[in-house]
Amino acid sequence: MRIDLGDEEQPEISLVALIDCIFFLLMFFMVATSFKQQEMHRKQKELPIVLPAADFSLDAGEQSSAPLVLTVARDGKVYVAATLVSAQALHELLRAEAAARPTRRVRIDGDRRASYQHVVRVVELCQFEGLVNIALRTLDSP
Repeated sequence: MRIDLGDEEQPEISLVALIDCIFFLLMFFMVATSFKQQEMHRKQKELPIVLPAADFSLDAGEQSSAPLVLTVARDGKVYVAATLVSAQALHELLRAEAAARPTRRVRIDGDRRASYQHVVRVVELCQFEGLVNIALRTLDSP
């Protein structure tokens, strides 16, 4: 038995609701894609590192003896007392210093634009020769 409820209306597809759904899906995929691109771009960059400045530094009067100052230039060349030295001469100098005074302080002044590997190479060389009282010079805090 069929019940007649009155005027039969034909089902209609609301065009406004369909456009709203399509627009919502379009916006969702656009936003999701932009987050994915930012994440991929961030992974490709190196992290910028800013080394901290020292809050406290020793005055010249607080040091028991003058340190051996090694300067590492931007290109990796090493200077001792403003004189360029070769790797072999640096080995011999550090070996002689370690034999004479094994507790002597060694201060490494590295150019901020020098490769970290150049500074590490000088630190390892000092430790290899027996000088373990090593300090890295930093900027005093403002």
